[in-house]
Amino acid sequence: MTLMRLDETAIFLEPDRHEAIRAERTPRPLGRAESVERETVQKGGSWVFSLLKVPLTEGKPPMTHVEKGSAMDAVLQPLFERGFDGIQDVLETVLNVAMRIEREKALGAAPHERTDDRRGYANGFKPKALRTRMGALALQIPQVRGEVSFYPSALERGQRGEKALALAAAEMYVNGVSTRRVRKVMETMCGFEISAAQVSEASQLLDRDLINWRNRSIGCVKALVLDAFYEQVRIGGAVVSCAVLVASGIRLDGRRSILGLSAKISEAEPHWRAFLLSLKQRNLHGVSFIVSDDHPGLKSALKSSFSGVPWQRCQTHLQRNAQTYITKADLRAPVAADIRAIFNASSREEAERLLAAACEKYGKSQAKLAAWMEDNIPDGFAVFALPEPIRRRLRTSNMAEMLNRQVRRRTRVVGLFPNEDSLLRLVSALFMEISEDWETDKIYLNLETLP
Repeated sequence: MTLMRLDETAIFLEPDRHEAIRAERTPRPLGRAESVERETVQKGGSWVFSLLKVPLTEGKPPMTHVEKGSAMDAVLQPLFERGFDGIQDVLETVLNVAMRIEREKALGAAPHERTDDRRGYANGFKPKALRTRMGALALQIPQVRGEVSFYPSALERGQRGEKALALAAAEMYVNGVSTRRVRKVMETMCGFEISAAQVSEASQLLDRDLINWRNRSIGCVKALVLDAFYEQVRIGGAVVSCAVLVASGIRLDGRRSILGLSAKISEAEPHWRAFLLSLKQRNLHGVSFIVSDDHPGLKSALKSSFSGVPWQRCQTHLQRNAQTYITKADLRAPVAADIRAIFNASSREEAERLLAAACEKYGKSQAKLAAWMEDNIPDGFAVFALPEPIRRRLRTSNMAEMLNRQVRRRTRVVGLFPNEDSLLRLVSALFMEISEDWETDKIYLNLETLP
């Protein structure tokens, strides 16, 4: 038996009886004889059934006449006898006939029908055991031959759902949940256990998808935003900090994308240089502006990998760094206000004038602060070369900071990763999901005026 939904009508087919039963959405009250059917069906949705018994003739559309009760009773007999424990048998019948009907549509003809619209021929069935939340279903997959490709769409949807459950189990393993607890959760959700071998297989499939995503071709990116954060990883019995380098960017169409990431113990120059080189090897080009904080080794790596591209040091981090050089608490607010005025200047010339005034202002009382400001604040002036409408979003790496915070809410649950690979797997999955949302979201920044 199967269900074909057409607008407000569903057709149930039972091949052994060569009958069809039509179910229609209707507000009419049901009689007592139909109460069991109504109770059963409405647990799964809002359908109310009025039954039409339809003789099926080979190659011809069915002629309908009303006869309530017998066909539906036969179909739902497992439910009447065993309650919802019998829904597995009903699903087997529904899916098997649904696949037959879908094969007829794909072929463009019914069995033995002669028509110019035929695109192929039926070629028997292939048995398949499909494990679902309702239990294992014994299905007969229709096969075809000829110039037509066919695989039941209902089965594809089922496979995606079960794959998602397996990947959920894999993620639980990654997140440190014990094998026993994962199996218990899966048994409750699905009605069957997922073995360690299945989780391993799902992890391999997940790893393959993540590797493909990390190695994909990048293309033209106008603005590149770089950042890093740290996670705790166990290496050789010791707990060490592992740097996760993240590159995100704004493409020519104004939408954001996460371009790549790398997880290694060191955030020093060799790691940054190798990471930036990998981005260029994946066809990253067109970069005309780079934003980041002053990460150790990054400036040297940028000089060798993106020589000549303007670099903007994050103004937010400069503001925070300045506070560490203030020795008097009552000066924190005035210094912050002065630096904010510098960064909000209308032009680079005005910013330089305000910086010189601030250095002179604090030269005697806060000599270390004044020296630091003179050496470091100009790193945040590259944005003044850009058109004013796009400066605000490119003067800081806040886009990357918010992205990292979003990911770290998930990694914080794990706490300590068993190795670098497990860390890379989880953060890659999270970043890939966010990047897909970004790439289909609204325009983040209009870069038509960016050189």
